[in-house]
Amino acid sequence: MNSNDSAQPCILVTGGTGKTGSRVAARLAASGHEVRIGSRSAEIPFDWTDRSTWGPALTDMDAVYLAYQPDLAAPGAPDVIRAFGAAAKAAGVRKLVLLSGRGEPEALECERIVRESGLAWTVVRCAFFAQNFSEGAFADYILSGAVALPNGDVPEPFVHADDIADVVVAALTESGHDGAVYELTGPRALSFAEATAEIAKATGRDIQFVPITRTDFVAGLTEYQVPADEISLLDYLFGTLLDGRNSATTDGVRRALGREARDFSEYVAETAAAGVWAVTEVPVH
Repeated sequence: MNSNDSAQPCILVTGGTGKTGSRVAARLAASGHEVRIGSRSAEIPFDWTDRSTWGPALTDMDAVYLAYQPDLAAPGAPDVIRAFGAAAKAAGVRKLVLLSGRGEPEALECERIVRESGLAWTVVRCAFFAQNFSEGAFADYILSGAVALPNGDVPEPFVHADDIADVVVAALTESGHDGAVYELTGPRALSFAEATAEIAKATGRDIQFVPITRTDFVAGLTEYQVPADEISLLDYLFGTLLDGRNSATTDGVRRALGREARDFSEYVAETAAAGVWAVTEVPVH
């Protein structure tokens, strides 16, 4: 171990300001672990596209939460993951916990690379994040009152980012998770149209689901100034993966944590109560 054996492990959280990384980092810090945030703006900067930043960020780390940006399905991701795994091993890291996606051939290739890295590993393979409706590309859609997406009738068992973070933290800090693949979903699958309806009911707002083509979807994301790499990823997810292959629920949260996964309705209630989807009316003079 890089740190004193009697001390808590030192953990690098890549994507440390993102949906899951920020939650993982907060939980680790609250439980007394030394956490290094892996982001371009961190004190010790980390950038997936600048490999010269990897060594300093990995120095003195015992474990890494590996949340690759923009996504394991992105072109070239396996080469990056292979190089990062080698850099982590050379730096003395002992454990990798990989955030992966369901039904993505490229993600499965990255999982294989991590398994063969020579380090202890855990794979956390996730369904579509519930938080995409409040912290991701669809937050503006909810606020605008119209969620315009392709394949909106395909069921998806949305997973709560808090569940992902809880599983990741357990894998990073507890024994018994090495070599495990935890496939995480919520307890039920619902379509994007049904998810939109639940949000509308909870907020008391008129939020419509509008089925559109992939071409119009990309145009809409571009209009909302969503970053190009995220647009490309979302187009891939909706155009390829959202075909029903990932509609089944799993018991990954229960296997990892001994409790049931949070339901989408719980996410909706807490997010609505926090005022995230509230629209302030502009007074007319």
